[in-house]
Amino acid sequence: HSQRRGPRADMAPEIAAAVGFVSGLLRTRGCVSEQQLQVFSAALRDALTEHYRHHWFPEEPSKGSGYRCLRISRRMDPLIGRAARRVGLGLPQLFQLLPSELALWVDPFEVSYRIGDHGSICVLYEAASSSKSSSSYGGMLTCKKQMMLGSASPSESYVMAVSS
Repeated sequence: HSQRRGPRADMAPEIAAAVGFVSGLLRTRGCVSEQQLQVFSAALRDALTEHYRHHWFPEEPSKGSGYRCLRISRRMDPLIGRAARRVGLGLPQLFQLLPSELALWVDPFEVSYRIGDHGSICVLYEAASSSKSSSSYGGMLTCKKQMMLGSASPSESYVMAVSS
């Protein structure tokens, strides 16, 4: 609570939502231990914080959005790849564990993602840019609430999308 000061310039809630989402995808496959997930999450959080440090514009949330997008297509996003190497996961394992087509946009006040080239965009995290609510998770997770809460149900649709 003490971290909240005026219009929020820090990116902690957005990064937490993005890291939680990627970690949740790894968790649903059951091949990664909780300890590995904790190390992976911390490494990815640190990497994103550093990577976005000079590319975070709360006054213009869409500015730099492409730079902040985590993308998996034919290539693994380097930030995710580096965090995974910290826990001994190589690229072949990552490509098996994560969706083959994923775009995750981490913007001030909103984190959203799309699985597949033509999938719909789901909002993971949304904050009112003008009001500072006491709960940073207030408007969060319209489409993937269960994923972040650790429920197994979203993994079924995810597994279907990946195994095709």
